[in-house]
Amino acid sequence: MEKQKTKFAVSGAIAGLINGFFGSGGGMALVPLYIRWLKMPERQAFASSVCTILPLCIVSSVVYFAKQAIDLNAAVPYLAGGLLGGILGGLIFKKIPMGLIRKAFALLIIYGGVRSLL
Repeated sequence: MEKQKTKFAVSGAIAGLINGFFGSGGGMALVPLYIRWLKMPERQAFASSVCTILPLCIVSSVVYFAKQAIDLNAAVPYLAGGLLGGILGGLIFKKIPMGLIRKAFALLIIYGGVRSLL
């Protein structure tokens, strides 16, 4: 049991570090860690990463806000769409086959990596 707690703490630290560096994205590290390292079922891993990332994003936001690195006027308009998308995604999550979610996740990671490189 203690080994499992350590794995969760290390996974959280990795996600927090990624969130701190990039402002978000820790969930992309958590999903594979949850699945492969913690042997969590895939669907539960995706949902758990969302639950974990919310507090990490809040902490990162507070740090960025304290350092005056946030443009609230630019960020606020995205909140309505983000809230709507989050609600919709949460409602249809169980109805989407896991294979499709896995492929969409992989494409999102590839897209983000290519955009970062270019």
